[in-house]
Amino acid sequence: MSTPVRLAVRAILMRESRLLLVNAYKGRDDLWCAPGGGVEPHASLPDNLARELREECGLKIAVGAPCLVNEFHHARRGFHQVDLYFRCEILSGDPCGDWTDPEGIVSHRRWVTRGEMAALRVKPDSLAAVAWQDRDAPGYDPLEPIIL
Repeated sequence: MSTPVRLAVRAILMRESRLLLVNAYKGRDDLWCAPGGGVEPHASLPDNLARELREECGLKIAVGAPCLVNEFHHARRGFHQVDLYFRCEILSGDPCGDWTDPEGIVSHRRWVTRGEMAALRVKPDSLAAVAWQDRDAPGYDPLEPIIL
């Protein structure tokens, strides 16, 4: 029996021309991504994303339009994930304050300029183009190998 595809939601959250990034894996500080996480059944995608941002970053958000579908995989491990990205806005919470992710996955968050982001290891590869709305930013970022 094959492993099901994991569905996740992620936020493109901009503040003062900076994008919010979080560490991508528990205990790993060298790989960054947009905040979000796995979808729980029987809740809408926006509701799942709002929950994830409350947990991971202590922020209440308004979820806007979807802007990217990205998928990645690890063929040997049978892992395949599809991430749906949405443009979001902060409604409340301190975007620079202290917080603790109750699941302990996210331990670092940072707001980065595009120039700062270029010096980081960030996934997916298309994240900067989508966040800063480049003319050639993809709406779909095809299957890429996961980085471990």
